[in-house]
Amino acid sequence: MKVLVINCGSSSLKYQLINMENESSLATGLVERIAIEGSKLTQKVDGREKYVLTVPMKNHKEAISHVINTLLDDVQGVIKSSDEISAVGHRVVHGGEKYSASVIITDEVMKDLEEFSQLAPLHNPPNIIGINACKELMPNTPMVAVFDTAFHQTMPEKAFLYGLPYELYKENHIRKYGFHGTSHKYVSQRAAEILGEDIKGLKLVTCHLGNGSSVAAVNGGISVDTSMGFTPLEGLLMGTRCGDIDPAIIPYLMDMKGYSYEEVNNIMNKKSGVLGLSGVSSDFRDIEDAAAQGNDRAKLALDVFHYRVKKYIGYFMAAMNGVDAIVFTAGLGENGAETREEIISDMEWFGIKLDKEKNKVRGQERIISTDDSKVKIIIIPTNEELMIARDTLTLLK
Repeated sequence: MKVLVINCGSSSLKYQLINMENESSLATGLVERIAIEGSKLTQKVDGREKYVLTVPMKNHKEAISHVINTLLDDVQGVIKSSDEISAVGHRVVHGGEKYSASVIITDEVMKDLEEFSQLAPLHNPPNIIGINACKELMPNTPMVAVFDTAFHQTMPEKAFLYGLPYELYKENHIRKYGFHGTSHKYVSQRAAEILGEDIKGLKLVTCHLGNGSSVAAVNGGISVDTSMGFTPLEGLLMGTRCGDIDPAIIPYLMDMKGYSYEEVNNIMNKKSGVLGLSGVSSDFRDIEDAAAQGNDRAKLALDVFHYRVKKYIGYFMAAMNGVDAIVFTAGLGENGAETREEIISDMEWFGIKLDKEKNKVRGQERIISTDDSKVKIIIIPTNEELMIARDTLTLLK
């Protein structure tokens, strides 16, 4: 059985075709600049040179059509017929409170996704566009929605409620939802496998660190808390997002600076984070280079980021009454040796000890704690596409 995984953005889409008999990736690809001049598709297949197709794509339907044609191509393809694609698994950012697990997409589900677009106006609409394009091109192929928010629907009320009037939660669904759930779910399951333990007996703190970052408390295989909230803006300092701030800053800026709501929202989401603090870039690699060359603001931005992650680890250790392992994943978590070292530093009192030699690695699955560390520290490259494909397969079975 082969599952096509689709992750649609507003002007791009990522895809991967996975053979679920052995969970091997047959092809991975990225389509960029959809409906923009310079549209292109890039596909990678193990053992072959990277293939690039530059062709106008005026919408997502055309983009997905090119994806399917490339997968079927006599030279670049990996399948002979679209009938070999048993199902399509779609990443959907927001499933509201209704969906605590992945679902086969029906007309009712599509109506719900439209409704949830109010909660994720930047993310759900492109996800819906991708689903509709696939349904039109592959009308007889089952479609599955895998939600970023679903894994965190196990959070108790004490973790997801805000200190606002209760009717705002009941009537307007204002609460913490959490995101990156597919990644947190994958690495927590993989951590249990690496440790050779039943996940039901493990307390894990999973750190998904990249341009968008979040930390989750996973107790017995279920999420009991996470750093992102009603939107992905809450929580850690990120590439361009401010993370946790005093909410009174928003009306203060509107009053004192004369900013509109849209201007403040743009500042918090696109001009803040390590970009805003450093004045250098939203890319942590650029900031690390600048810090190494003596840029004090770049060093400050990194210090604030490391401190915020450390604080959330401690916060979730307290919430779970302990931790068995801390997991680092995503671009920065997997590749940033200095980042991991700075975050874990000065935590020896908790029995958390990093082995600096083991930590000198990029993008590899490895335990990097010392042999006598009471808490294991693990690097696990995330694989959200495989998690989506697994959920899709489970539903079809």
